[in-house]
Order: sequence, then C-alpha cells, then structure tokens
Amino acid sequence: YTVWNFVPKNLFEQFRRIANFYFLIIFLVQLMIDTPTSPVTSGLPLFFVITVTAIKQGYEDWLRHKADNEVNGAPVFVVRSGSLVQTRSKNIRVGDIVRVAKDETFPVDLVLLSSDRAEGTCHITTTSLDGETNLKTHYSVPETLVSQSVSRLEALHAVVECQQPDADLYRFVGRITVTQQEEEIVRPIGPENLLLRGARLKNTKEIFGVAVYTGMESKMALNYKCKSQKRSAVEKSMNTFLLIYLGILLFEAILSTILKYAWQAEKKWDEPFYNQKTEQERNSSQILKFISDFLAFLVLYNFIIPISLYVTVEMQKFLGSFFIGWDLDLYHEESDQMAQVNTSDLNEELGQVEYVFTDKTGTLTENEMLFRECSINGIKYQEINGKLVHEGMTDDSPDGSYFSHVCLSFALRLSATSQSREELLFLKAVSLCHTVQISYEQPGDGPGNPFPNANGFSSQMEYYASSPDEKALVEATKRMGVTFIGSHGEVMEIKTFGKSEKYKLLHVLEFDATRRRMSVILQTPSGGKVLFTKGAESAVLPFTKSGEIDKTRVHVDEFALVKTFCWHLCVYACSAVRCRQLQEKVQETIESLRLAGIKVWVLTGDKHETAVSVSLSCGHFHRTMNILELVQQKSDNECAEQLRQLARRIREDHVIQHGLVVDGASLSLALRGHEKLFMEVCKNCSAVLCCRMAPLQKAKVVRLLKTSPEKPITLAIGDGANDVSMIQEAHVGIGIMGKEGRQAVRNSDYAIARFRFLSKLLLVHGHFYYIRVATLVQYFFYKNVCFITPQFLYQFFCLFSQQTLYDSVYLTLYNICFTSLPILVYSLFEQQVHPHMLQSKPVLYRDISKNSLLSFKTFLYWTLLGFCHAFVFFFGSYILMGEDTSLMGNGQMFGNWTFGTLVFTVMVITVTLKLALETHFWTWMNHFVTWGSIAFYFIFSLFYGGIIWPFLHTQDMYFVFVQLLSSGSAWFAIIIILIACLFPDIIKKVIYRHLQPTSTQKSQFETNYQGIGCVDSMCCYSEGENGCARLGRMVAQVMGRYNPAYANRSWSDSDPFYSNDRSILTLAPMEAAHC
Repeated sequence: YTVWNFVPKNLFEQFRRIANFYFLIIFLVQLMIDTPTSPVTSGLPLFFVITVTAIKQGYEDWLRHKADNEVNGAPVFVVRSGSLVQTRSKNIRVGDIVRVAKDETFPVDLVLLSSDRAEGTCHITTTSLDGETNLKTHYSVPETLVSQSVSRLEALHAVVECQQPDADLYRFVGRITVTQQEEEIVRPIGPENLLLRGARLKNTKEIFGVAVYTGMESKMALNYKCKSQKRSAVEKSMNTFLLIYLGILLFEAILSTILKYAWQAEKKWDEPFYNQKTEQERNSSQILKFISDFLAFLVLYNFIIPISLYVTVEMQKFLGSFFIGWDLDLYHEESDQMAQVNTSDLNEELGQVEYVFTDKTGTLTENEMLFRECSINGIKYQEINGKLVHEGMTDDSPDGSYFSHVCLSFALRLSATSQSREELLFLKAVSLCHTVQISYEQPGDGPGNPFPNANGFSSQMEYYASSPDEKALVEATKRMGVTFIGSHGEVMEIKTFGKSEKYKLLHVLEFDATRRRMSVILQTPSGGKVLFTKGAESAVLPFTKSGEIDKTRVHVDEFALVKTFCWHLCVYACSAVRCRQLQEKVQETIESLRLAGIKVWVLTGDKHETAVSVSLSCGHFHRTMNILELVQQKSDNECAEQLRQLARRIREDHVIQHGLVVDGASLSLALRGHEKLFMEVCKNCSAVLCCRMAPLQKAKVVRLLKTSPEKPITLAIGDGANDVSMIQEAHVGIGIMGKEGRQAVRNSDYAIARFRFLSKLLLVHGHFYYIRVATLVQYFFYKNVCFITPQFLYQFFCLFSQQTLYDSVYLTLYNICFTSLPILVYSLFEQQVHPHMLQSKPVLYRDISKNSLLSFKTFLYWTLLGFCHAFVFFFGSYILMGEDTSLMGNGQMFGNWTFGTLVFTVMVITVTLKLALETHFWTWMNHFVTWGSIAFYFIFSLFYGGIIWPFLHTQDMYFVFVQLLSSGSAWFAIIIILIACLFPDIIKKVIYRHLQPTSTQKSQFETNYQGIGCVDSMCCYSEGENGCARLGRMVAQVMGRYNPAYANRSWSDSDPFYSNDRSILTLAPMEAAHC
C-alpha cells in the first residue's frame, strides 16, 4: 500500500470477499426500494467490518514499510562532482560510482573498478545469496584498478555495456570501454567482475564500483517472487460455505416470493387490511412487483450471511498473533530475539502444513565443524588439548595452550617411533591442500604486506573456506602447531611450531562433482616438488598404489565424515570431522515433524556431498534409508529414463523408506515436461534433498508441489536472500533471524530465531489457532441459521407479508453485541489439549490435518444442527406459548412482538450455552463473557423496552420484555426448549467420546483432571472437596476438559520434544486447586 492507493486498493481487496460484497448489494437495495428493515441494519455492520479490517491491514503494512525504510535509508557514499558524498541507498542511480567499505553489504549490483589492493581484487562472501560461506575473489580490469582515489575516478572516462537485467546469479555478460589518451580500450567483463547486491565485502579495506543494476533490477531483487496476498485454507472454506449459504438464501427468498403469489391467487383468502395495496401498486407491472418482493425477502433473510464473521476472524487473528510474540519458548536469549508475526492472516494455516521446505545453511546448521580424529599410516589419532594423541591415550595439558604445542613439537621431533615424520607431514598436507583464504581483523593491515601480523597463534586471524569441513581441518592444524599464515600470488606460507616455511604453488586442481577431490602441486622450500590430493575416500583410494590401504579403509568406515589425503598417490591419511554445525535440537524437530505427518524437503545451494552429509547428520536422511539420486543428468531423455527407473525401484521396494537427492541441473531438465513423473517419485519418498539450487529453482519446486492435484499446504523456512522466493511462494513463509541479513525476515509471514522453534510454532500454536478459527467459522454459520430460520418459518403464519419476527434493534445487535464476545474469547484461549501433550505426541497434529474440522461433513452437521435448533425455537415457543395460551392473569394473549422476543430470548441463551459445551479451557474471561452476554441481553432488553424512546418512529417493544419475564409460562417454555436443544448434544458427545474417541480425546483422558472452571468457580473460598468439586471432576471426565490450573505447569526437562512451558498468559485461568 501507499498513502494514495490505500483506500481504493484496500476497499477492492475487501469487497473481493463474498460476504462484504453481498452486504454492499443488500445495503444498496435497502436504499433503493421499500424493505421490511432499515438500511442501518446492513450499513452499520458493513461499515464497522470494513473499518476494523482496514485499520488492522494498514497497521501491518506500516510495519513492513518501516522495515523496508531501514534498508532503503541505509547511508552509502558515492562519487559526485569530484568528492565523496553521503546519500541513501535508494538514491543510487545507474552509472553512480559507489564506495563500499570492509564488512559492508553491497547496496546495488556493481562492476568492480578498483580496490585498496594493488592488484585490484577484492574478496566477498555471498552467504545471503547462495548460502556459500567461502570467500570469492573478484577482479577489476587493468585499466581501472589504478583509480583508487576520488580524483582519479573523477577523471576516468569509461562506458559500461551489459545485458538486460537477469535473475541468474552466476551469469553476467558485458564490456567496458575505457578512453585513455584518446585511445579506446575495450575489455570483456563477466561474473568475476560483478559485485552482487546482498553480498558482503571481506578482507578488503574498501572498493569502488559503478552501479549497473539498481532497485528491483538487481539480481537479488529479480530472484524475489512478487509477493501476492496469501489466503489460508480456512478462508477458502469460508468462501465456499458462504456460497452454499447464499444458495440457501436465494432458495428461501424465491420460495417465499412464489408462495406469496400462490396465496394471493387463492380467492378464498381475504387480504388483511394492513397488507392492502394502493391503486398505484395494484396497477404496477407484475414483473416489477415480483422482483421487488423477491428483493424484500432477500433483505429479510439476509442475516443468514454472517457479515460479522469476517471482522471477528480478523480480530481473532490480530489479537491471537500476539501470543506467538509473547511465547517465551520462542524467545532466543543469546540473540535477544523473540518470534515475530508479519501477517496474522495465516495463523490457522500453521495447523495444516503437510510439507516443509527448508534451507540448510543458517537454518539447519551453524556453519561450524570440529576436527575429531584421523588415521595416519594405519594408526588412529585423536585431538586432545591441541595435540595428536594415539587413540586411548589422554592428556591433561591446558586446552589450546602454547605449552601443548611445544609438547607436541618435542613429541614429533624426539619420538623414537617411525610415525613422528608422518604425523608432521600429515599436518603440513592439511595446512597446504585447500583453497582457504584468510581475513585479518587487526587495524592497519595494508596491501603491501602479504602476511600482515602473521602469528601462528593470533586470535585476529579468521579462515574462510568453500566448505565447513575444509575450514575445520585448517583450524585443527593451527591448534596443533602448524598454522596456515596465508597466500600471496604463488606463495603459500605456513608456520611449523613457530618456524616459517614458504611453498610455491605451481598448480591447483580444484574440487568438482566429477573428480570429487582436489589436488595441489607445490614446490617445497628445498626445491622438491610434491603433490597433495584430498577428497572422498571413493575418489582417492582407487588411485593409490601403496601405504596402509586396508587399515585406512577400515578406519574410513568407522569415521562419519571423511577426507582422505594422499602424498605422491600413496595412501597417507584420512580424517574425520565431527559436525558441530547443526543448530540445537534440529534432529528432534525434524523427527517430531515426521511423526506429525509432515514431510521435510531440504533445498540448498550447497554441494552434493556437503548437503547429503548434513541431511544424514540432522536425521533428515536415516542411515537405513535407501538413498536415490537424480544428479548429473545431461539431456531430457536421460533424465526421463532415470525418473522412470527411480519410480520402478520405489514400487518394487515399497516397504523400504526412500530418500531422493536432486541437483539443480537435473531439476531443470525434470521440470521440462516431466513434472508429473518427477512429482510421483518425490511424493513416494520420505525425504527429498535438492542441492545446487538457484533461488528461483527453490520457488519452482514449491510451486510445483503446491499446485499438484492434491494441493498440499506448504511451508518454506530460510534465513537468506536466496530463500525469499520460496518463502513468498509457499502457503506459509518463515524467516530465520540469522547472520545473513534481514531479507528473509522482512519478506516472511513469521520470523523465528532458530529452526527448533518450528516444532512448537506448528504443533502447538498451529494446532490451537486452527481449532479456534475452524470452530469460530462453524459456530457463526450455526448461530445465523438459528437466527434467520424462525424468520423464514414465521412467513408461513403471516401469509408472506414480509413482516419481521424480530425488532430491528435486535436484528442489528444479535451478531455485534449479544453473541459476539463469547466466540471471540473462545477463539483466543481455547485449548483442547495441553501444550505439553501436543509436543510430546506430535501424532495429534494429524487429527486436524487435511482441513478436517472444516470438511463438508462437519459443515453439514453444524448447519443441520442449526436448522434443528431453529425449528425447536420456533415451534417449541408456538406450542408452549401459542395463540391458545394466556400470558398474564388478566387473560391478555401473546402478541407478535412478544412471541418474537420469546424466540429471540431462547435463541440467545441456547447458542451461548452451546458454545459453552464446546469450550474445554475455561478462564475467568470465558466466564465473564458467557454469563455476561446473557445478563447483558436481559438488562438491555429491560432497559430498551422499559423506556419510551422519542427518536424511534414506533414504540412496538415498549414493556414487551417485562411482560414476558412476568409470565411463569414463558420461563417454563425457556427451560423446556433449552433442555430439548442441548441435552441430545450432551448425550451424543458422551457416546462418541467413549465409543469412538479420537487421538485428541484419548489424550484428554490421559490428563490428570481435577475439575473445570465453570463448576469449580461456584465453590470458591470453601475448604476441601465438596459436592460441586466432585461433580466438576465427573463432568470434566465426560466432556474431556482438563483443569486450566495446569496451564503454567513445568514439565520434565528430560522430554525430548518439549522444554518447560514458559508461555506468557495474559489471562490467568480459574485455579480449581484453591476452590
């Protein structure tokens, strides 16, 4: 929204809702023709609904604008008019020269012109774009790298030509033309010259670059999916039900119109004097009269469409969303971050999720790994206090101390065993065979010294690697005394126990998916040449000719994550790194989601091996699971054939659980005409892992699944800008407040600090919200059927004269005042099962899946129940207090308004008590609004009917309610009708709970019931257990309620799925223990 389009755009979106549009039509009809009720009865509720909804949506959009302004208003420096000028990032235009300092994020896509380095290079990290944490080197062209000052940049004459904006992060084609001394020099530029918006400058003091793509044309923005307004499954069901009720309304209006004219055609009926028409009305067109009467009946029955349903749902969602932010179990103390709700329209959708799509880096992992043990020349070692120790030995020296390094130095130099040389060579191989880069945090590091402040034990040195295991290995050798100091050009320097050694790098064979290994060729300080190879054991061991191959294979099988090192292609050593990178309780969370019937797909931009390794360690893939692969496909035909083979294998081994691994290139082929076959394979797998994914590919996978014939509810969760597209595409998008910026959080529906919070967000909050909103929707339709059906039945007794049964004030206030608060409070606080039970038994989530509480069967039950109760209201009142029954001792009979008031009174009490029967969790607020609503109706009716109001045209209701309450027959009728309506419902609940209980009902029985609030509240301030308390316990066991005094109970920390419930409750429940 903007200031200028808010009103028209918001009105357009609100009137897309069937109920709002319908009541607008009804309001216009009431203004144009003579109708039985005042236009105020439709116009006032419509205005109230539109206003409240607009305020709520405007507030939420203001919060999003506030977050966007923080980014757009970030200060940046640009070169203008020969000086460095500070401006806001939103003011950068194409062609501006921008200065970016160390650790700052690039505000736009820039072509690198120069840096503080003499060679014109810079290092960046693209963690927020593709999830990769390694440093990437980018280059400037030779003609611009010398432009390191503002004056030189001002004198630079250059033209950059490039392709149209493209979403592909790894593709960029262009050229730069530099004019020097009247000579034009043209240089090609590619991805290595482009600095992407969202990336961060590392290990470089500052750079200058020219803006080529800005705003929504930047590659990061093009990877965002245009955010559309999401609608939950509950709202879609509401619209369907509204269409059905609209059909009922039209049927009643048409039937009433036809019956009216059929009655008028009968000559035996004399038209009542109050219904006689004027001469003009009798001479008017029959067609116009028919249409007019039809519209009048439409207005008379229009309240069967609950306009207040939408505003109540909006208020429930808005107020209920605060509970997520107030939940201390979703608060992360280390980062001081609490859960955040960006849109409350999808609260109930959290209880319907069937598929979770998650990023890996920063979402499941912390990007940390730790060296665990290694095997050198057939002997196993482990690291203890910075030393390599034979397995089984211990060491008590201080962890990480210099003394431990010296001890190891002497151990390696003076040991009489033959392994000392091999151990040292292993440490050197690990510290040299890699592509790690170093960032020095100390101030004053300049480009003139390739190894500034190099110190083997410096705490200011930070390693950046292409994979976390490579970083872990280099850090391990540093702790053990062999420190990689850095590289400059072709020189790599290490320090071996304080002694500097320089190696000349002759060539690097980088890792790729085909070779699955990397190699470096080095010239040693003595002039010799050595080849170090590192990679997966399956890619290295087949090429070795000597060494302890058999022993190494055994050790490889024992290690979980393995890198094998070869020297001169003789098997030399293998190492294992322990995954310390998983976030806390990731395994438990994934397992609880699986038990809840939710499938988890991991979509990551990481390499195949790294992604599979993390999937295994976090429990996404089980060790016993059959892993299928769709990788390295070269053509459509090859991909289709592989998919058919996978589908055949799954059908043949249907008993075994399968996991599927797909890479980005193969996915692109699979989505070219093989979507159906691809979905068949994926849906039959228990877990799916997609690696090397571009941001838009993630969104395509989510869209493919959510638009499949089953139309499952999807949830996407991630923490980086590369996750924004899938977060926006999924039905529910969740951002992780991680270290990759705030793009995911700003574009998400909900934001949490850690992945483990997803369990409570879905299993508890999702469960509660769905049950609350689903019951709210069904209850609204039920009470409106109860409201309007007697109006329809009454037309048979007033010869379809369009006489209303209820006073117009009651028509207006029924949904707004008399019955609105109990259902609102119910929808805020209802809990059918304790939160602890929901998390310790994730299977309970399945009871509400597939939108079961809003199925057509459930909808039909509530609708038929409403019709049955309406028939009891009307005919029960008619039979018990009909035309032959005197009202008072003086023989005065019932009138029209008295009869209608009796029906209305029974209806208000019945629908309120019906909701009380559905309530499992009673707080003092539930008591207040339930009994208060009934009391308010009686007080209002006495006040409204006991005074002559001068501004009213008629005084039809004067003294009517007082006369009704003064009749013993009326009280007898109210009691009998209430029992007739509610007692069968109680019997049904008891029978079903004991003969066909659901999993949720069984869990309720497992709770240690000690009474319910509505009964226990009657015996407050009494000592011990009395009859009321015993009755309360019996009713609780029958109705499946539990004692709300347990809402703040702390459960055992040993429960793997639940931590102590520290949710903040704004309303304290009734404490039965003190009753």
